[in-house]
Formats: sequence, structure tokens, C-alpha cells
Amino acid sequence: MKKSVVIVIVALFAMSALVSAPAAAETAGKKAAKTGPQPRLTAELLAGLAFRNIGPAIMSGRISDVAIHPRKRHTWYVAVGSGGVWKTENAGTTWTPIFDGQASYSIGCVAIDPSNPETVWVGTGENVSGRHVGFGDGVYKSLNGGKTWANMGLAKSEHIGRILVDPRNSDVVYVAAEGPLWSSGGERGLYKTADGGKTWASVLKISDDTGVTWAEFDPVDPDILYAAAYQRRRSVAAFMGGGPEGGIHKSVDAGKTWRKLTVGLPSGEIGKIGLAVSPFDPAVVYATVEAGPEERGFYRSADRGESWEKRSSYISGGTGPHYYQEIYADPNVFDRVYQMDPGMMVTDDGGKTWRRVNEENKHGDNHAMGFIKGDPGFILNGSDGGLYVTYDGARSWRFFENLPVTQFYKLALDNARPFYNVHGGAQDNGSQMGPSRTLNANGISDCDWTITYGADGYACAIDPTDPNTVYLEWQNGNVLRYDRKSHETVFVSPRAEPGDPPLRFNWDSPILISPFSHTRLYYAGQFVWRSDDRGDSWTRISPDLTRGIFRLEQKIMGRQWSVDALWDHGAMSQYGTITSLSESRLQEGLIYVGTDDGLIQVTEDGGQTWRKIDRIAGVPGYFFVNKIMASKHDKDTVYAAVDSHKTGDYKPYLLMSADRGRT
Repeated sequence: MKKSVVIVIVALFAMSALVSAPAAAETAGKKAAKTGPQPRLTAELLAGLAFRNIGPAIMSGRISDVAIHPRKRHTWYVAVGSGGVWKTENAGTTWTPIFDGQASYSIGCVAIDPSNPETVWVGTGENVSGRHVGFGDGVYKSLNGGKTWANMGLAKSEHIGRILVDPRNSDVVYVAAEGPLWSSGGERGLYKTADGGKTWASVLKISDDTGVTWAEFDPVDPDILYAAAYQRRRSVAAFMGGGPEGGIHKSVDAGKTWRKLTVGLPSGEIGKIGLAVSPFDPAVVYATVEAGPEERGFYRSADRGESWEKRSSYISGGTGPHYYQEIYADPNVFDRVYQMDPGMMVTDDGGKTWRRVNEENKHGDNHAMGFIKGDPGFILNGSDGGLYVTYDGARSWRFFENLPVTQFYKLALDNARPFYNVHGGAQDNGSQMGPSRTLNANGISDCDWTITYGADGYACAIDPTDPNTVYLEWQNGNVLRYDRKSHETVFVSPRAEPGDPPLRFNWDSPILISPFSHTRLYYAGQFVWRSDDRGDSWTRISPDLTRGIFRLEQKIMGRQWSVDALWDHGAMSQYGTITSLSESRLQEGLIYVGTDDGLIQVTEDGGQTWRKIDRIAGVPGYFFVNKIMASKHDKDTVYAAVDSHKTGDYKPYLLMSADRGRT
């Protein structure tokens, strides 16, 4: 009896719905006619979406500076190259991001006022000159340990290397501004405030191409200052890491006047300089100087910089001095100096001899150090891999896996079930893969993430029919096929045939799986390559699609430089390369290509013929194509995101063509 009643009630509701549906539709139609099409994405709908952290915690990211509270040894501030500023009050057990509400994500340095440690200064814009560097918008100040911040100016500095707070007067602050990396001008040099940052004076101005990368106080007399001038410029094509305007400058009157120190120092073109003053003897000053082959090395002065002795020829290597070269004088051992490098180096005799610090089970590529006077075993270290601490003088290191600042270049998704995976290529932390969700009641954990390959990771492509087949790459054209089941990795990069010119690849080369065959790959350097067997063999399907410009012939800082100048191309793309690829999913063989030297190329027949677009109205010439994408809905429509920030132009350029790039 009860079942019958339920069925009748359900039937009555269904009949009511059928009767009322036409009337409801008519009412809705009239309402829509009055108001027009309604947006599908409303503020109310979007309010229900929130970000959630899925990891990874197996890697951290590039640390640019550290500062330890002078009275609370467990309170640290950590500046991240592309992840803001973080604070811990319990020696790294927990962390709080304290800079997320500010306009800059890229940080160069952090400094604590020695007289009032609750006053913290931050210089935005990372203090390295790499191709991946982010710029900032000046100097920030907090009066309450990072709870709130105020921008104190110097917005045009873009990259700040060092902040010094006078230990006698909190209102007196010096800022070493490297200035714009990609263009001349800006706020560049050493700046001083005498009113806590309300106003700034340029106290050391060298030129529109030369800034100050580091500065140091005399520990006994802060009216004596040393500043390292750095002439440098990066473009898409090249990096010039020095020039005749580099050098060490000294002031004995709190920055009113300066003179360049020369006795015993290199006299030719000079690159990046690291400076430190001995905490034991203020007359002893250390400098690591990038210069020509005969003059570069580590220098020591015993008379406050008036004369210098070259102690050794060692300077930072690896990615190049522009990426390292900071030096730190140990406050617990006289003449012990640490130098930042891919492998951390230390001298115990003022630079005569060097040894590598033990970094077993520790990431290299070091950038920052912090010490506690009176505790010789304690060292805080920041590297490309994150933050580390040692309590036994570098015999062992602890890694802070709870500082989530991995810098991802590219992301990709697979079709795995029940939960898809997120794949990403990270700066100096390889290619990584982790799940979007998990059935574990505790959520996603470290063990859910996999490092699929090392080095720098970039684009990933995953077979749409088999999520176990993943294509990975590391810098400058190295492609691998990874099998998630067996963990086998096969190197599948295309190689030049006999008689072919040398291949050029971008640091971040594009790889694409064709929408028409899951075994067909496209890959690009200056040519486009096609493989129909998952990378086991390749066919070149294009001529050189770039301008083919020789980078050393390009002007930098308004002039052409000698081949013997301080070029540094050790960690950057080869110039004249393809940066983006897209094949239309609506027409097989309709492929778009974008380059780093201002070209978009189109083929409509799978590479037999190509059409070049080298000028676009309203866009600067020689643009960089960050992304080109054929429409998923219209075979004639294509989109492109192009960029000119590597000429100092930070405007975005988002383009659309409805006729395959003709207009």
C-alpha cells in the first residue's frame, strides 16, 4: 500500500512538471528577450572556486637572500627569487608567507634593522641576471616584523642587490640598485635615505648602463662604505656581463663623495664583484672580481681597500658569475670566506686556497648565507633547491621541504583515471608529476609525486591514449621518452644529418603531440621535426624558420663588443630558435610556428610550403613568441601571445587572426 502511494505522488509531480514546463519556458524566454544573453561565468559561480595546494614538497625553489633576527635566533626571513618573502619564528618548523599581498613576487634581498629588528626592508627584483629573472617595483618596509608593508619608492630600480641599514640611525638606509636588466636607465646606482625611506638621494651614479650590485659598511665606522659597480645587459640574443665602468668605489663620508679604488685591482673590463669586510679586522676587505682571464680572481686588502693583493684566480663558474659571486666573511673565524657557486666554496686563508664545502645530499647552485656570531657550527644556506641549515659546520645539512616555492616553467595534464596528473618542468628541479587528487584520507603527500627527470625541466607532452608515456625535455633541445610503468627513459632528440648545419634549440624548446595521431610528435629548433614513431626516428619538415642572425654581431648597450668581452652564454638559449608550435585539430597539417627573433610561420600542407609573417601592426619588431595556438573551434582562427620585455617593453601583446595569420 505504501509503495503505491509513493508511485502516485511521484507521477503527480511529473505530470505537474510537464504541464508547467511550457509556461515556465515562455516566462524565461520573455525575460531573456528583455535582458539579452546572460553570462555563463558569474561572480556568484566563481566565488565557489578556490585554489588548493597539491604540492610538490619533494623540491623547493630558488632562494635569493636570508636574514636572521639578531635577538631571536629562531626567527628568520627568507627572500625567494620568484616566491615572495617567508618568515619562520621556530627555526623552520612552520613558515608564513608575509609578502603575498604586495605587487612584486620577485625578491632580491631582505634586511633587518639592527637597532629595531621589527623593522624589515625588502628589495624587489631578483639580484641575478639570468634569462628567467623577474623584475620588481622598488623597496618595501615593514615596521611590525612583516605583518604590513609600505612601498618606499625606487620603483624604477627593477633589481635590488643589497640594503644596508645604519646601525646608529634607523632612518639612514642605503640601497644598491642594479637597475633594469633589459634596458638602460631606470634608477641605477647607490641610493640613500636619511628619513626612513620618505625621500631618496642618488649618492653614487655611474651611468645609465651601470648600477651597484653590492655594498658593505665598515663594521667599526659605518660612514665608510664600499660599493661594487656592475655594468651589464641581457637581450634575447646575448648577455654582456661587464664593461669598462665596473669596479669598486669607496666613500669615507657616508656617501657624500666617492672614489674608485684601483691599486692592485683589474684595470680592464670588469664584471660582477662580490664584496665582504672582515668582522674581526675592519681594515681587511675581500673582493671576488670577474674580469679578463689574466686579472680575474679573489682579491684581499689589508688597508681598507687602498691597495689590493690578488690571492687566487678563482671566481664563480657554472651558470656564470652573474648568477653567483656573492661572498660572506664568517663572523666566527678570521679570514674564512664563503663564495656562492654551483658548489659552495670556502677559504680559510683569505683567498689563497679554496676547498669545496661538503654538500652531500644537498642541492647546489648557492645564492645566500646566514650566520650566528658565537655559534661556528651554524650556517643557513639558500640555493636553487631551497633552504638548508647545518649545525655542525657543513658536515651535514637539513633541508626544509616545507617551503613550497618551486618555480615551474610549464605545466601539462594527462588523461589518467580516476584522477588526472599534473606534470611540470621546474627551474633547476627537474620535471615532476603529481596527482590532482587522491583517495588517501590524509590528502596528497610527497610519495604521490615523482621526479621524472632532472636538470631544468620545461615542456611536457603526455600521450592522450596512454598516460604512462610521457615526453620530457631539459634545456637546449634534449627530449626524452619516459615510461611510468618501467621508469625507463629513452633519449629521442632529433640529430643533424651529415651535411646539415649545427642544430640550434631554445632553452625551452616546444614539443607537440599531433591531435591526429598519438604517436606523431613535432619538435623544433631552427627547424621543425616530425616523428611518427614516438621519437625513434625524425624527419625534418621545414627549412630554417628563423632570421638566422649571429648573436655576437648584435649591439648591446649601444655598441658592438669584441669577441674577448665578458660575454656569458653558458646558460641561455641559442639565438634564432623556434619557441612555440601548434597544429590545428580541425585541419591536419595546418601548423603554426613562432620564433624568438620576431617571426610567425605557417604551413597548410604539413611542411611542404611555409608562409612568413614578420611584421604585425602595433607590435614591436623582433618580438618573442611566447605561445601560438590554433583555435579549437574554427580552422582559420589562431591566437598568439608575443612579448618584448627583453627590450624593456613590459606591455602585453595578445593577438588574434581569423585568416590564418594574414591579418
